[in-house]
Amino acid sequence: MAALSNTEFASAVTAITSAFGDPTRREIYLFAHRSDSGVTASEVAEKFTLHANVARHHLDKLTAGGYLEITTERPAGGAGRPSKRYKACAEEVTLDVPVRHDDVLVELLGRALAELGPERAAALAEEVGIEYGRTMAGAMGDHTTKSFRAALHVVADALSAHGFAAHAEKEGNKLRIVTEHCPFGDAAVEHPVICAVDRGMVKGMLGSLYGETNVDLTSSVPGGDDHCVTAVDD
Repeated sequence: MAALSNTEFASAVTAITSAFGDPTRREIYLFAHRSDSGVTASEVAEKFTLHANVARHHLDKLTAGGYLEITTERPAGGAGRPSKRYKACAEEVTLDVPVRHDDVLVELLGRALAELGPERAAALAEEVGIEYGRTMAGAMGDHTTKSFRAALHVVADALSAHGFAAHAEKEGNKLRIVTEHCPFGDAAVEHPVICAVDRGMVKGMLGSLYGETNVDLTSSVPGGDDHCVTAVDD
């Protein structure tokens, strides 16, 4: 197994902590993993004596982290709404986090974008990010929510699972996503336009989970800051 860089190690730790830092959530994952057909929020709520919304929150955290997937099952007879079931993605219990990336391909991406000129390159990078963000949201099933804060936390968890080590926080009256590490590594520092991909991913996921949202990268490591901050405004 290839060794992780410091950034990749920190990203993996953040993603795993976000998903399994809560002891109840760890037990819920193991409970879901033991069920071949998956579990519902109601079943988890009953098993662990939780409110259904709390059970759903834990299951959604695990789904955003890529540990559970959502399937739907229609009631016997076909009447009524289909139930949402959460099923383990892997047959074996695993804590592998997909934070590896191909340095050559990332470098090629940076150089190719640079050839387009700053405006067109940023627009293209953001478009790619938006489409990928929508795909990420779609893979999590129906996570649409009326709560902007809840959607933002789901986005941060999904970004962490992809190596960004992100978390949502409040600054004054506004919410933002802070990214401690970037899976693109030095390529993003050399080609800052790659950061538009991150912005697009946030915009694409929020658009699918909550609705159209204004997204702006207010600070970044390539710009000389300690970490990247994406400001969001609903």
